[in-house]
Amino acid sequence: MTDDRAGIQDLKKAAPIASGSPELWGGLECSVVRVGEDLRDQFRETGHIGRPGDLAAVLRLGISKLRYPVSWERVAPDDPAQRDWTWHDARLAEMQRLGIAPIVGLVHHGSGPAYTSLLDPKFPEKLADFAAEVARRYPWVEDWTPVNEPVTTARFSGLYGHWFPHKADEPNFLRMLAIQCRGVLLAMRAIRRVRPNARLVQTEDLGRSFATPRLQYQADHENQRRWLSLDLLHGRVDASHPWYRRLRDAGVTEAELDDFRTGDLAPMLVGLNYYITSERFLDHRLALHAPSTHGGNGRHSYADVEAVRVTVPTAATGWLPRLREAWQRYPDTPLAVTEAHLGSTPDEQIRWLAECWNAVTTLRAEGADLRAVTVWALFGAVDWCSLLTRRSGRYEPGAFDAATGELQPTAYAEAIAALARDGRLDHPVLASPGWWRRDDRIAPEVRLAG
Repeated sequence: MTDDRAGIQDLKKAAPIASGSPELWGGLECSVVRVGEDLRDQFRETGHIGRPGDLAAVLRLGISKLRYPVSWERVAPDDPAQRDWTWHDARLAEMQRLGIAPIVGLVHHGSGPAYTSLLDPKFPEKLADFAAEVARRYPWVEDWTPVNEPVTTARFSGLYGHWFPHKADEPNFLRMLAIQCRGVLLAMRAIRRVRPNARLVQTEDLGRSFATPRLQYQADHENQRRWLSLDLLHGRVDASHPWYRRLRDAGVTEAELDDFRTGDLAPMLVGLNYYITSERFLDHRLALHAPSTHGGNGRHSYADVEAVRVTVPTAATGWLPRLREAWQRYPDTPLAVTEAHLGSTPDEQIRWLAECWNAVTTLRAEGADLRAVTVWALFGAVDWCSLLTRRSGRYEPGAFDAATGELQPTAYAEAIAALARDGRLDHPVLASPGWWRRDDRIAPEVRLAG
């Protein structure tokens, strides 16, 4: 795929998507995650870091807004005073040349560089110092995500122990969550001293837990917990909030909680990420499920499995009900889908994106301020099947297949380009449902799990 200047100009002049449709954004899997002594860098593992032509390939899809990091861990991995901007300078300059607007991320599922962590009380100030320098270096950037998915990262690092610093209890989870959210607050204040109209695009996973009646209390607990980062950043966590006491008992100070209620994080756009595994089913009938799914809460033992694999009613799952919940909870905040991705075949990826797009257009027609859909992991991802905890090299393509080291557009890329051009998906594969809507998705032994 050549970088043709005339072709780029033609794309810049192309007609926008249909009037009234959401915008179509893109994103690259860009996590930098510590697992023990191992550092997982998805830009290196998918090959993006060595392919300067990738950004022109994004533009050829018709995407002109891209979630893209200036990663703290890549720029200053060992010493905050030693920062190497060479790679990021080149990529951001190329984005300017191409006319691609970035949504700049600073920490994506990471714990920061080696001289900090998610349990470092100074993490927020250190991140704010870095954010200020990034803003000074790229003052033309309008949209920012200082920390991606704080609840998800705190769960995997502080509640389940998958990622550094490998803790597994609620107090550590809550401290990590509050530290990340305070990092967002201080980083945006620093950025706005350089660019006063900078917009926060705050992302979070949009899941839900279902359960057998015996475990409904645990599902209710998890369904409250999933909103914590957004509630904090909206200034909603006061003494009446159901998680206020837990946060205070975990060591989060009243002054820190008060600071969130100043309201200076607006303008904010809430970015919603949803995966086929984001919805869970909690089942006390352990014998029905593989031992690897077994766990518990100290009161009951149970299996934690994908809701899509049991008989949860399909009307209760999927893009439409999850996005509707977010709209109902934050009716006055603009929303966007900031990650739409399915690790599967191109046909199934097209069906997944179509379901997302249709849900967004349905809610927009009802009055929701849902502004965009982001096609995520355009160049694929590596080892997310194990949450990056094993180096098995399992690559899943996105719009492009980069398994050989060179980008190869897939049928999914063609569908994305058509969506960018026409504002709708009209593809032959949509005549049949995705696997997550078919009856054979349910394992026979758990057909009664709902």
